[in-house]
Amino acid sequence: MAKTANLNIRIDPETKTGAEQLFANFGITVTDAVNIFLRQSLMVGGLPFEMRQPRFNRETEAAMREARDIASGVVAAKSYSSAKELFAELDGEC
Repeated sequence: MAKTANLNIRIDPETKTGAEQLFANFGITVTDAVNIFLRQSLMVGGLPFEMRQPRFNRETEAAMREARDIASGVVAAKSYSSAKELFAELDGEC
């Protein structure tokens, strides 16, 4: 049996550079990190971390809920007769 095997992956250059810099801070290479990930995956019988949907701050989550409610017709969308009227309201929010 071979002592090593090749694994070729494609990844965007920015992610690769960021990962190289991150792992260099730990004194390991991307290859070392991939090996750690794969060994840990085998040890736990799956991904070695919990996968979750991204979390946003409360304000962002509220805005996303509002956008969904407007899109579904639960909440009426606000309209303006002119851009001037819109900007006047926005200026008053501060």
